[in-house]
Amino acid sequence: MTAVRPQAPGHPPETVAAYRAAGLWGSRTITEEFQRVAAAHPARDALVTAAGTLTYAELDTRTDRIAHGLGTLGLRPGDPVVFQVTNREESVLAWYATLKAGLVPVCALAFHRAHEISQISRLVGAAGHLVEAGTGGFNLVAFGRAQASGHPTLRHLVALGAPEGADVDRLEDLGRDVDPAAARAWVDTVQAGIDPDDVAVFQLSGGTTGVPKVIPRRHAEYWYNAAAYAGAWGWGATSRVAHLIPLIHNAGVVCGLHAAHSVGGCLVLSGPDLDRALPLMATAGATDVLFGHGHYGAVEHPAFAGAAASLRTVVLSGAKVGEALFSRFEELGLWTGQLFGMGEGLFCVTFPGAPREARNHTVGTPLSPMDEVRVLRPDSEVPVADGEVGELCARGPYTIRGYLAAPEHNARAFTSDGFYRTGDLACLREIDGVRYVSIEGRIKDVINRGGEKVNAEEVEQLLLRHSGIAAAAVVAMPDPRLGERACAYLVARAEPLGLEDVRAHLDGLGVAKIKWPERLEWVDELPTTLVGKLDKKRLREDIARRLEQG
Repeated sequence: MTAVRPQAPGHPPETVAAYRAAGLWGSRTITEEFQRVAAAHPARDALVTAAGTLTYAELDTRTDRIAHGLGTLGLRPGDPVVFQVTNREESVLAWYATLKAGLVPVCALAFHRAHEISQISRLVGAAGHLVEAGTGGFNLVAFGRAQASGHPTLRHLVALGAPEGADVDRLEDLGRDVDPAAARAWVDTVQAGIDPDDVAVFQLSGGTTGVPKVIPRRHAEYWYNAAAYAGAWGWGATSRVAHLIPLIHNAGVVCGLHAAHSVGGCLVLSGPDLDRALPLMATAGATDVLFGHGHYGAVEHPAFAGAAASLRTVVLSGAKVGEALFSRFEELGLWTGQLFGMGEGLFCVTFPGAPREARNHTVGTPLSPMDEVRVLRPDSEVPVADGEVGELCARGPYTIRGYLAAPEHNARAFTSDGFYRTGDLACLREIDGVRYVSIEGRIKDVINRGGEKVNAEEVEQLLLRHSGIAAAAVVAMPDPRLGERACAYLVARAEPLGLEDVRAHLDGLGVAKIKWPERLEWVDELPTTLVGKLDKKRLREDIARRLEQG
């Protein structure tokens, strides 16, 4: 059984050989890497959630059986499976079971709707759709059935959390009666047919060209990405890593699930609600945590003191970190650093030993010794001098060389020698003789809403499909909790619409709520620059001033 290779550029053979010769890329699949760790630490905790604790042996055995069950349904190695689940025990079971069955998880989010899922699932040729039942407010099981109707390849809908007797294949039932030894033998047969450089996972981009581009991540490089991240913080088998932001997302997989498990550590998995997450961290004895921008305020939560009792490290990611916030964590005796990363690859971290100035005011240095970073003049391949701002570009052992089935976009998104153009504005700052990366903004027209990227142009095009809207410009407005929210400047054809009318329009188009504008400003016309281009800088300054003035 051989996995299907994607239509996406891979690393050149000589580069692959160099990464292997340097000991970065291994020769195992992600499943084989996990099996190796589980065999070394069978009795150790692998996962703690509100539902309880699973040891490595329990997680390994249960996922073997579920994998066999997925194969029994008719899913075959290489088949993509779209994930729409939240942070819970069954999501981890589903993740490893899917990989063990040789399937390719497609990392969508629970809040994605028809506008995103219908196009993504067709692009990858999804054969399966894994959804969570009982999420409240939106029936993902019914949504999954609707998505399968008329779909050219989607054959299987699997639900986790569905009640017994529900008219859907339940993840919890798959492989329940299979002999563990038989299930393991089946998994081993599947894995023998997969190359470590085959695609393991499809992540989704936060780019600027409409529906997210599909990012192919391959077994050897993706596991290396996670193992290198764990190594950056000095994690080991006694590490208990707390994760609150979406698991089935690049940061969730690399920084949480795979990183913790690459060293025999434990993942402490919770949803985003601090009222639940912090007590779980305290009970589980979490030693390390990644806080996205939406959780920067956790340090002031009444339950944080209990969680902090066992914490050693706090990693902050998603927005610039103020001096006061950084100091507050350090006053509690917590080593605090930063992370900058993306689904396409490049990670920068403030390694232990970095001076405080670097940890507070930069995102650190590249994760891998074989990462290559350039800061180029935008829309060129000309480097800028250290200290000057330009576009951050990267090439390395876990940075992709191209998106799936997107040759025209790839020609724009990569330099002629294979550096990925991140769209982020950055400069290189020297501190104590080391060059650190400082993020200074972005070229891409996106809104960073609590770490999730919203493509402004995509939302504008969707707004213009309303008969009452003549012109639209979506910009970021500052928000103390999420960093940014979307504000739409609109020109009406007749009378201005209410916010609820605009949201109902987007809902009718099947657009995820995270993309809906959270404020409207009706204007007679949109401002332009001296050369006639839309002046979004003026709009961003206008909404910031309005908010400041109350």
